[in-house]
Amino acid sequence: MWPSWHMIIKRTSSSNGLFITEQHYRIINYATGTTGSMLEKAIDQPVTKFLSGPLGGDQQIGASIAEGRIDVLIFFWDPMEAQPHDPDIKALLRVAATWNIPVACSRATADFLLTSPLMHQEYEAILTDYSSYTNRKLGV
Repeated sequence: MWPSWHMIIKRTSSSNGLFITEQHYRIINYATGTTGSMLEKAIDQPVTKFLSGPLGGDQQIGASIAEGRIDVLIFFWDPMEAQPHDPDIKALLRVAATWNIPVACSRATADFLLTSPLMHQEYEAILTDYSSYTNRKLGV
């Protein structure tokens, strides 16, 4: 039985397919745009869908990570294609790193991550203390 992980799968339009094995489809509960529609068709059940990445979905994902609503990010992209919303993608990956959530950007990494024994138990991520940053004095 999976703990209450909240996972999102995202892919760029130029990356073909979902790239995760069928056994992992059912544990994904969030997706962006077209990926969500593909996943719903594959598992024949609804998933929570954000907007398409370039239309604000990347920001929605980032906000959900910062709010603690998403615990794992699976993000497939085509390394041979330029992404028109590259700054959004970089910001999303920055938020994921800031909040220390697991991120998979390849099928191999997703398979390792999703079959890890840590996925079957409670896990508390170690977070960096950003209080000096949030409490800093701003010059006016």
